Amino acid sequence: MPEGHTIHRAARLQRRRFAGEVLEVDSPQGRFSDGAAELNGRRLEGVDALGKHLFHRWEGDLTVHIHLGLFGKFKVFTDAEKAPEPSDGTRMRWVGSSGAMYLSGPTACEIISAEQEEELRQRIGPDPLAVRKGDLERVKASLARRSTPIAQVLLDQAVVAGIGNVYRAEFCFLAGVDPRMPAREVDEPTVEHIWNLSISLMKVGERIGRIVTVDPAEVGAKKPGDLRRGSRLYVYKRAGQSCRRCTAPIMSTELANRRVWWCPTCQPS
Repeated sequence: MPEGHTIHRAARLQRRRFAGEVLEVDSPQGRFSDGAAELNGRRLEGVDALGKHLFHRWEGDLTVHIHLGLFGKFKVFTDAEKAPEPSDGTRMRWVGSSGAMYLSGPTACEIISAEQEEELRQRIGPDPLAVRKGDLERVKASLARRSTPIAQVLLDQAVVAGIGNVYRAEFCFLAGVDPRMPAREVDEPTVEHIWNLSISLMKVGERIGRIVTVDPAEVGAKKPGDLRRGSRLYVYKRAGQSCRRCTAPIMSTELANRRVWWCPTCQPS
């Protein structure tokens, strides 16, 4: 499932390319036909994101809520006339003078009311890419109430929005926290460190379009975008390989049906 940086990046790029345009909208698959008919010929006024949720703002105070889930994908084509025919799974397509956008396989693609959006937002935790006053205190309070492992809690979108399996493993490593530690046992300075890591590193991911958590200087690079695939992460999917900092073998186990990785030396239990 795409993590929050991917959704925020999609929102930014779609906003930059299409906002302000009157668009032709349809649903080749047919599962969004009524919604597409309502949007067709309207102006896209804006695009924004919260956690793993994306919102398209249309002329006439219409909002489309998108959640990609495990299989959803956006495809953007800069020249609409050269765009390929949509696949049978294309839920929504829009076409304008700036290009075309195809959406396929989302968990959610629906027009929602202001009340429905507010209910949704109330269920979503603080977003490191859309920080609001009091967010850190909310995260601290949420963790202090939970006896489940910290790595499991970090995947709870009601606690922190947008963190997925890659970032949670990397944040725990960088904070020196065993991912199996009960969340309420993580002290407040460490919680704050994890929150600050999520802000800084997810901003990098949103900007360059990939997850990079390794300090470039540690691998002889100048900036995150210079790191090659295989040198961008500290622990994620590196079980049995040497820790980049201490050379101990990276460990891995199942945690609430999701795999987690950690260094037993850098993240002592």
